[in-house]
Amino acid sequence: MIEVQGVSKSYGITKALDQVSFSVDRNRVLGFLGPNGAGKSTAMKIITTYLSPDEGTVKIEGQDVTADPLAARRRIGYLPEAAPLYDDMRVRDYLEFVAQARGLTGDDLSRRLDWVHDRTHVRSVLYKKVNELSKGYRQRVGLAQALVHNPDVLILDEPTSGLDPRQII
Repeated sequence: MIEVQGVSKSYGITKALDQVSFSVDRNRVLGFLGPNGAGKSTAMKIITTYLSPDEGTVKIEGQDVTADPLAARRRIGYLPEAAPLYDDMRVRDYLEFVAQARGLTGDDLSRRLDWVHDRTHVRSVLYKKVNELSKGYRQRVGLAQALVHNPDVLILDEPTSGLDPRQII
């Protein structure tokens, strides 16, 4: 499902990724482990098309993500390390906005929103503005936006950051 072949990325003289290759089959979980600066977030940003590799290829279901980044993004749910949330929007409005931007309408929109509200336990804060939320709830909203369109691929960068141990389970 995901194929990464010979991917390299540098920031100036610093080589963040050097000929990284791996594949992940459908319905599998892969975790990146390593110290700060090892290139974990860089690899995720390349897979999700937020960064371009200096060399190498990334394919999802055989489709090169750099050839058609928008098609790739439709298949991917992504929670970056610092989720870009709209602070002045209410949680409900923000998630509806993201779902509509992902192409959901009508009954599908309502069903997916209900599903993510329940699964991420954000129903109690739906009418609060994002900037009023604790770090843990902001993280939940970030996860909800990554899941709302039922993606084929889910990429989470530090998904438990800000959650207390009971929330992680």
